[in-house]
Amino acid sequence: MITEKTEILIIGGGIAGCIAAISLIDTYQVTLVDKLLAPMERIGESLAPATQRILKELDLLEGMENQMETLYRKSVGMQSYWGSHQVHLVDDLRNPDGFVKNLDRQAFETYLRKTAEARGVHCLWGSKLYSSTYEDSHWKVQLRANDDPLQTYTISADFVIDASGRQAHFAKSLGIKRIVEDKLVACWVTLPNTKTNTMGTISASANGWWYSSVVPRNKRVVAFHTDADLVAKNELKTTVSFLKLAEENPVISELLQEQKGTISFQGTVAANSTKLEQVAGQQWVALGDAALSFDPLSSQGMFNAMASAMQLRVLLLHYGFTEALQKNYTQQMEQIWHHYLKHKSIFYQAETRWKERAFWKRRL
Repeated sequence: MITEKTEILIIGGGIAGCIAAISLIDTYQVTLVDKLLAPMERIGESLAPATQRILKELDLLEGMENQMETLYRKSVGMQSYWGSHQVHLVDDLRNPDGFVKNLDRQAFETYLRKTAEARGVHCLWGSKLYSSTYEDSHWKVQLRANDDPLQTYTISADFVIDASGRQAHFAKSLGIKRIVEDKLVACWVTLPNTKTNTMGTISASANGWWYSSVVPRNKRVVAFHTDADLVAKNELKTTVSFLKLAEENPVISELLQEQKGTISFQGTVAANSTKLEQVAGQQWVALGDAALSFDPLSSQGMFNAMASAMQLRVLLLHYGFTEALQKNYTQQMEQIWHHYLKHKSIFYQAETRWKERAFWKRRL
């Protein structure tokens, strides 16, 4: 058993965890752990323009631009078939923060991990949370190595940040439950892009909505969003079933038809709106999807994770590991959640073509 001490332990080496670690390392001793040895391919690639301010503040933007070919490509805009069969074009030409960045999510998370390591964050990859106890004003967190269950770490931390995604492993170990707003899932594929028009696409259908974007290496992502109980599970498991579902949407079907043989089915993942019943406690907080998970329609998941990490840094510098931090952080998360739910409702109510179908009826 290896025993270590740290000021801040971050559980989860995704975007939220890495941004928190990078923002805090100049002030605190930080340990960052993740159960994965390396980031995996995953959906969620649209980085909102406002994140450029955060990337610049953390001196991450130049490094991204130096690797632009592999990390991201600028989005020229979005074609929206929402509320009407007529296309509506949305672009960021007048946005002072620039364009949406369509990420290679796996490459971006790898870049953040390497940057955290280079700046002095103590990183333990391939280690997962096993147990945690609070005693003598410290958290004692036990980790186990994935490749060797007998290899354990006991980390004594002054403060814990749960950035372990929707599973919120640390908060869950404390018995904290999630408030679940809906049953949304995302079923997705990737394929080579052969279209000269590289705008993103969002298109509503009777049982949900479709999304497509072009990411680095000329790869296209296509995803279908629906409620888990509205489509048979076997329809969300193969390329053939995915193509069958796409037949109901001519815009998306046209993107897929000529590339049938090169489509790679990636799987189905949770995409619902959820919130921890308690987002902060005694010398701990939940961050990013662990605290609040957003509907992909908002395109705010990664921005919220990054912005919340930066705001947490401000609160930690001002209040330290005190109850005042817990109170203020909780208030901020509540405000974000209510603002998000309000705008989510407004956007879904703009689509009325299938208001009698179950998916839309639930949201109207």
